[in-house]
Amino acid sequence: MIELKHISLTYPGHPTPVHALRGIDLQVRPGEIFGVIGRSGAGKSSLIRVINLLNRPTQGQVRVAGAELTALSTPALRAARHQIGMIFQHFNLLSSRTVFDNVALPLELLQEHPAQIKRRVDELLDLVGLYEQRDRYPAQISGGQKQRVGIARALASSPKVLLSDEATSALDPETTRAILGLLRQINRDFGLTIVLITHQMQVIKQVADRVAVIDAGQIVEQGAVMDVFTNPQHATTRSLIDEILPQELPASVVARLRQLMATEPSNQGRLLRLAFAGDDANQPLLSDVIRRFGVDLNILHGQVDDIQGQVFGSLALHARGEASQVAAAVAHLRGVGVFVTEEDLSHV
Repeated sequence: MIELKHISLTYPGHPTPVHALRGIDLQVRPGEIFGVIGRSGAGKSSLIRVINLLNRPTQGQVRVAGAELTALSTPALRAARHQIGMIFQHFNLLSSRTVFDNVALPLELLQEHPAQIKRRVDELLDLVGLYEQRDRYPAQISGGQKQRVGIARALASSPKVLLSDEATSALDPETTRAILGLLRQINRDFGLTIVLITHQMQVIKQVADRVAVIDAGQIVEQGAVMDVFTNPQHATTRSLIDEILPQELPASVVARLRQLMATEPSNQGRLLRLAFAGDDANQPLLSDVIRRFGVDLNILHGQVDDIQGQVFGSLALHARGEASQVAAAVAHLRGVGVFVTEEDLSHV
């Protein structure tokens, strides 16, 4: 549905140019919600604006819905953009137009028949739950309602792709969940492909199918959301996940672990980090390991969460036993699909 090949984007700058994007290769499958996450200044907004060529790349090709946008004439590009809807962080509604008229604007620009415009706008306002507010002005509705208007407007021309540029970052958590739920509903009901730009891993966790992590203008990691959460490879990814599933041990736990090490200096203990998901989260893995390998496992810290209906868990364990026993236990856990990392206790 969307393919970016060797995309680079350089802005003029003083004293040197700014390299916003560097060699981006990305594919978004039809009908999926694809998240792009990164810190401020990482290149997220530059990337999403390349998809509809609001930013023309310095180098590379952009294909959307079968059309190579970078090769189109200006009139052909204008027509192709009708297949790409966009919602914005700050809504971008016209204050002088009612809710109805804001949603109708793209259809008016396409010179659709007034009866067809009314039918389509009423249909969309009902979809986003704002039919009763159709005659109000943006100043008379809440932030969440404004974003719903923005979504309805983006859907007006029946696009195949919807781009969301930090669409929930100006909203409170409850409203964010509602808006993300609406986007998921639209994705499922209409098979709409959605590219969602955000700096919040919570947003990715709630709604995305796959995710790409961008840092300094480069994609540093990408994959299925569950895979990225359970086995992050890049430091930026680990840092972003840490905001919702902290991996750093609390000070009280570290103090307890140090006390344990001080009282048992001959102990051949290991600090193990476990991440598990899906069916593994429902299995008695630890009790099985204790029985099989004769190791002692002390749970230091842990969390169990839900990622789009799948259970995800992370644990920090102090494992005590003969080195061969602990090694065998770790190998067994990895063999049944648990991601295990070992940390040096002397660095705790």
